[in-house]
Amino acid sequence: MGDRSLYEVLGVAPSATQDEIKKAYRKLARKHHPDVNPGDAEAEERFKEVSAANDVLSDPESRTLYDEFGMDSTKLGFDPEQARAYSRWKQNAGQTRRAQRATGGGGQDPDDVFRELFGRRAARAAVGPDLHAELATDFLTAARGGERKIQFADGRSITVRIPPGVVDGETLRLRGQGGPGSQGAPAGDLLITLQIAPHPLFTRDGLDLHLQVPITVGEAMRGASIPIPTLDGRVKVTVPPGSQSGRKLRIRGKGLQRRTQHGDLYAELSVEVPEGTPELDEVLDALEAAYTTPVRAALDEEVP
Repeated sequence: MGDRSLYEVLGVAPSATQDEIKKAYRKLARKHHPDVNPGDAEAEERFKEVSAANDVLSDPESRTLYDEFGMDSTKLGFDPEQARAYSRWKQNAGQTRRAQRATGGGGQDPDDVFRELFGRRAARAAVGPDLHAELATDFLTAARGGERKIQFADGRSITVRIPPGVVDGETLRLRGQGGPGSQGAPAGDLLITLQIAPHPLFTRDGLDLHLQVPITVGEAMRGASIPIPTLDGRVKVTVPPGSQSGRKLRIRGKGLQRRTQHGDLYAELSVEVPEGTPELDEVLDALEAAYTTPVRAALDEEVP
């Protein structure tokens, strides 16, 4: 987005109504959607840009924070109260230094006066250092959001709020939870890198989830209604008649959620063949007779 504001990305004024923001986003999303511009990397990047802007401005709460703090408010783990406290401290510190210079004689730095009187330089206030930590969490907590505790060597513990939809390796910033500042300055931040364990059933692609679903030969040939797991509980999906292994069924909205965006769940069918038995021989003969064309006909062509 560069130096442009989110309002400029959507082409609306900061005073725009929520309805105007929605209309502007829909217009731009239709124009730049990857399905409308296949293979156009610039259009895809523009689509991502307007989607990210809409994520923030379409939600009144996140929009209010953006208006107050700018892009800092969109970072994961952003704490508005900590940000306000830091802003007040900076303002007060500036006022104090200006007052000291005004009364120190010709704008002389108070640190220089201190050095002249006591032979050493006064310590300047400094914001505390940022600290870094790693946090291991399970797949479902990362998908749904939740809380985890971190225990430090000094006995201190802190509760970390994990937003829904975070990815492995993502870093959360907890303002004011880092090293202590000097001379009354605020503490630094705590940067937490997430390590997300894999799930035994689901794999992730962006906000989409993928699931391998075994089905019987009969279900594949005749079709069936079968239950499958999702993050929200089990749902029934329809297996169309004549389904082959590798066919994917799309269940809209059953992927991951991040802010206002939702992913889908893709159930990939896998036809499970039973072990052969004498009782199945007659059935298999009838099944073989049902093939009207060779299944490997395409492989008989010469490779160019």
